[in-house]
Amino acid sequence: MALGAVSPLRLRPPRGRTADAALACGVFVLVAVGSLRSLIGEREESWSATALGWTLIAAACAALYFCRRRPVVVAAFVLAATAAYYLVSVYDGPLMVAFVVALYVVAAQGHLQAAIALAALTVIATGIGTLAGNHDVNGVAVFMLTGWLVGVVALGWVRHNRLALAREIEERAASEERLRIARELHDVVGHHLSLINVQSAAALRRLHKNPAKGAQSAQEALGAIKDTSREALRELRATLGVLRQVDETAPTAPAPGLDRLGELVASARLAGLDIRVQFSGEREQLPTEVDLAAYRIIQESLTNVNRHTRATAVTVGIHREARQVTVEITDNGHGPAAASATPGSGIRGMRERAHALGGELTAGPGPDGGFTVRGRIPYANGARSTS
Repeated sequence: MALGAVSPLRLRPPRGRTADAALACGVFVLVAVGSLRSLIGEREESWSATALGWTLIAAACAALYFCRRRPVVVAAFVLAATAAYYLVSVYDGPLMVAFVVALYVVAAQGHLQAAIALAALTVIATGIGTLAGNHDVNGVAVFMLTGWLVGVVALGWVRHNRLALAREIEERAASEERLRIARELHDVVGHHLSLINVQSAAALRRLHKNPAKGAQSAQEALGAIKDTSREALRELRATLGVLRQVDETAPTAPAPGLDRLGELVASARLAGLDIRVQFSGEREQLPTEVDLAAYRIIQESLTNVNRHTRATAVTVGIHREARQVTVEITDNGHGPAAASATPGSGIRGMRERAHALGGELTAGPGPDGGFTVRGRIPYANGARSTS
């Protein structure tokens, strides 16, 4: 490997069981260093009391290895071991650090009531010891201990809330992504399968009426079905590309937009619709999200015309302004417009697309008959242009 290609080493904090072991060992080293006075210098207690004290230190620190899996049980054990240590040893080592760490983990894991109860029990026991004649801890020390424990519980609870908020944001983003993928799949599959259905039905009808003359029409319809199915498969691969693994090849086809409106109109015309497209206003490039939403609204509207109406002509109007684009799709059909109000309908998906970008969409019978879908999508919302 070339020297220029050597990447710098990145130090990463330990995770999982390694992190638990590092926490237990780190606290033990800290407490052990602060408790060396019991092993060196002039003796103030028997060696048996010292051995018992160090056993309690080792047990309390070792219990921290299981703190994330059983936080309340471990914190209670550490509190009991710490209390026993201060009762049997005349050396006031910093074993309270182990309990403070365990108490923080209890609060950070979301066990707020247990953390408050353990902190209150510690303060009460310490206060009782002071009143019983323990001159090593006075009222000021009890007050300071109370403040420290309250601060530790508060910090742990803040940590818990931050993690919960992060998980909620992640879950909401995942839900929105699943909704977006479902909407894309609905638009792609619904539109292309509707065209295939209409084209195959028309070919069968012509063959049934006049097999000799309908062969050419059937051949054209089969060619259109082939092109439509190929386009559907291509868009399905592009839409499902976000679900691929990292090491797979990502799709390279661009997202559909108004620049592909000609292909969309051509495929719809093969189903027997007379479609007119009218452009007006600005000619600037639209942001990607707006361009895709406008395309999908037109696509879903043409799909609904094929499914739910008996229209023969459709007018697609696209008006671009400096900060918004308006699309209007009007047909001359007489089909059941009420079908669009059913749950999960295409019109609901179109309306959600427009609302997601700060726009609006209306759909209903037109003033001169037929059905009209009108969507307005602004893009003064920080969306980036595709140019």
